[in-house]
Amino acid sequence: MAEVQDSLFPDLPPPEEASAAVAPAKAQADELPARKKSRTGTVEPAPTDPALAELAAALPPHLRLGTSSWSYPGWADLVWDGEYAESVLSKNGLSALAKHPLFRTVSLDRNFYRALTASQYARYAAMVPGDFRFVVKAPSLVTDATVRDESGRGMQANPVFLSPEIARQEFVLPALEGLGDRIGVLVFQLSPIPGHILADQPALLARIADMIEALPDLKHAAPDAVVAVEVRDPQLLNPAFAEMLRSVGATFCMGLHAKMPPIEAQLPMLRALWPGPLVCRWNLHRRHGRFGYEDAEKLYGPFDKIVDPDPETRAALAKVIAGTTRAGQNAFVTVSNNAEGCAPLTIAQLARDLTSQAGLSGLTAA
Repeated sequence: MAEVQDSLFPDLPPPEEASAAVAPAKAQADELPARKKSRTGTVEPAPTDPALAELAAALPPHLRLGTSSWSYPGWADLVWDGEYAESVLSKNGLSALAKHPLFRTVSLDRNFYRALTASQYARYAAMVPGDFRFVVKAPSLVTDATVRDESGRGMQANPVFLSPEIARQEFVLPALEGLGDRIGVLVFQLSPIPGHILADQPALLARIADMIEALPDLKHAAPDAVVAVEVRDPQLLNPAFAEMLRSVGATFCMGLHAKMPPIEAQLPMLRALWPGPLVCRWNLHRRHGRFGYEDAEKLYGPFDKIVDPDPETRAALAKVIAGTTRAGQNAFVTVSNNAEGCAPLTIAQLARDLTSQAGLSGLTAA
């Protein structure tokens, strides 16, 4: 255990510059002829880049990289074979996304806003190969202590916050029925918690534990599945939170954005839960601050290129992934366009950073 932890947490090496590394992929995409939007609703994948296929083959088998959602027309010639309407991609783009050589998971973010049904989950499952896994966010109905209006403004206390029954009936059971063994992670992303609730952490942790303990067992139907809890309050990064997660068989989801401290400050949670899987969601470049999602969307759209390279975060994340997978543990890592400007290009560069880690390059070679 000490050897693995040492590999996860030493001083980080100087990161490589991202701009030169991502340029060839984008330049190649720019040379492809423009295509018209689909009129039939069928979405085809971009031609496989041999360099990306070779890169994917060098990655550890326990690693699953993927994007946060997929309905982005700007990914033309990176993920799709041309331009498609956002509505077409939302409905039919998943099967093409799953053919990308680097993508072995995806984050189903829409479930956070409205709970999906078992039949909706089943449709998604039918669009991906058997080895693909989903990272699914629990509906805000159960993870937000506040009922909000359409603008996100709080209106009143949520009476079913952390309700075991809602978590079972509106989230876990439909996901199990529809996704089955394609479940990778069920993420309970807790929105910022009101101060009066956060002030009594023992009571809060007990409520989280009660909810998780009431969930049906996942391992029979989905052997790879894990329950993870993501928080937006740094005060919860403490031994008591880690011990609660361990006691109920759950893990910590590392969130990379300005509401939480950088990776290095979140590593004690991973140490406390070791050995175990890594779950990470890279949501937003830190330059945008705690409430900068709209600013990032405006700056980065149409999400077809790296705008704000973040080599420090990529280098740190690659080191954690390397240490986790080298020990035979699963790693689920999803990336948003708002991390650097274009999730597919960020993932490609993260994969390059990872294979450059000492002792990892060529790991899967015969």
